[in-house]
Amino acid sequence: MKFIPQKNSLSLRLIYLILSLLSASNLYAADDNLNEDVIKNTHDQLKELIPQLQVKNFKKKIILVKQLAAINDPQSIIVLQALLNSRLYYQKADKSVVLLQKKEVHKKSKQYEIFNALDNKKIGLVEKKTIKKIATNNKLRKTIRTLLAQKEITNADLNIRQAAVKEILTGNDASLLPALKQAQTVETDESQKDLLNLAIALIEVDAQDTSTRQSAIKLLGNSLYPRAKGKLDTILATNDKGEFIEQDKDVIKTAQKALKRINAKLSLFGNLETLFFGLSLGSVLLLAAIGLSITFGVMGVINMAHGELIMLGAYTTYLVQQLMPNEIGLSLIVAIPAAFIVSGLFGIAIERGIIRHLYGRPLETLLATFGISLLLQQMVRSLISAQNVPVITPSWLSGSLVFNPAFAITYNRIYIFFFALLVFAFLLLILKKTSLGLQVRAVAQNRSMATAMGIKTQWVDSLTFGLGSGVAGVAGVALSQLTNVGPNLGQAYIIDSFMVVVFGGVENLWGTLVAAMTLGITNKFLEPWAGAVMSKIIVLIFLIIFIQKRPNGLFPQKGRSSGGH
Repeated sequence: MKFIPQKNSLSLRLIYLILSLLSASNLYAADDNLNEDVIKNTHDQLKELIPQLQVKNFKKKIILVKQLAAINDPQSIIVLQALLNSRLYYQKADKSVVLLQKKEVHKKSKQYEIFNALDNKKIGLVEKKTIKKIATNNKLRKTIRTLLAQKEITNADLNIRQAAVKEILTGNDASLLPALKQAQTVETDESQKDLLNLAIALIEVDAQDTSTRQSAIKLLGNSLYPRAKGKLDTILATNDKGEFIEQDKDVIKTAQKALKRINAKLSLFGNLETLFFGLSLGSVLLLAAIGLSITFGVMGVINMAHGELIMLGAYTTYLVQQLMPNEIGLSLIVAIPAAFIVSGLFGIAIERGIIRHLYGRPLETLLATFGISLLLQQMVRSLISAQNVPVITPSWLSGSLVFNPAFAITYNRIYIFFFALLVFAFLLLILKKTSLGLQVRAVAQNRSMATAMGIKTQWVDSLTFGLGSGVAGVAGVALSQLTNVGPNLGQAYIIDSFMVVVFGGVENLWGTLVAAMTLGITNKFLEPWAGAVMSKIIVLIFLIIFIQKRPNGLFPQKGRSSGGH
């Protein structure tokens, strides 16, 4: 080998570098030309296919939309979506296809703003009579939805992929099977894989091969989506003679086992859902009754206006939202102390103005507080509205926590459940750890002895009634997120509140908690087979029998006396 001097080595390197750059530039140029050819090719395809959508034959239209969907160009998706949403038109003058980005611009002149369907370039305003909509029917729209979903199952955005597969689940298009299997091989998200497996199984369950069908049926047996159960019900359908329409015995046997698994899971999650609804109702009853438990236990007052104090709390929430229309989430937080103060002050005024003159006369107290409840209802009707008022639910209270297709719980009920427990803990802390709580417990256990020890029982009565009323107002804030806010809101909860207090034991917060949750869960488990009204009647009968055996409730009050005046 001949030795090359170092200076020539540098020259050769320069030559090699120049040749490499030239080669690269040629490759890039070739790529650019290739891209331009591809773009030109797809544009030519769009230019050829889009005008043909004007054809009146829907079978031909279905073929055309399938060809459009096969084109790898974003404009094809835009055109298909426009056709799906009835925004694809053609101009009568030259038969050119146009898009409507926005519906009617000027109602009087009936003008529309149109865009070129090939490139989305704005054309301008035209009279409605100069354009005509390209017609669609249900079958065509279903085909377009499926095709759009097919293109989206490989989208980079997981939410788009999930929405696409869920759209495919609504149909049963066997032509999507290859695309679904291809998407399954590259999918990384486990929940999305489950959806893809379900979509594949729903198609393969109608296959000719028995083993393929059985594998698909077994997979459907692990799914809680309604389509899976519906497909199994179809396989196990019978004729008028009670015979299975399906002829393959192995398929029938596999489907029966799969359906049994689904029904067992649905029963389990159905019971869990009922339990949650019972706890949710129990938390509402706890909020409504906990204030009554204090006043009834300490003062022996049957306060029929307690429901209206709850109602005042709900209306306070409405008024706070009116003052803070742009801060709905914050307004709900502000409404909690506001409702406590408003209802608490009303409670103190009721106790100081009327009830303190009627201690020891329970019947007259009942009649007086019933009259107050009517006055409060009429006050709200006169000052605010006789109709229900709208209370907006914040975004963080909207929606549901979805565990699976058969079990989901709403956020507002989750929050209210924990809110009720928080109020319970707060009230328990006051009664156990503060001087007011000590005096309240002393008066509740033995009023005469408490007076002899220098406790101002009238002052304790007022503050206790105000505390119980304030908690009722806080209950109204929670109820405003669950039910209609109107003058009669409190009437729906007053009887239930007394039932909780009597069942749990007066002036016993733990008894109120247990009683509220027990009655809530019992009601919800009775409702499916007894009905809402009958379930309440059954619970009431049970309470009457229970009180005959335990007059002081689950947790009877301890002390020398019941706290009478």
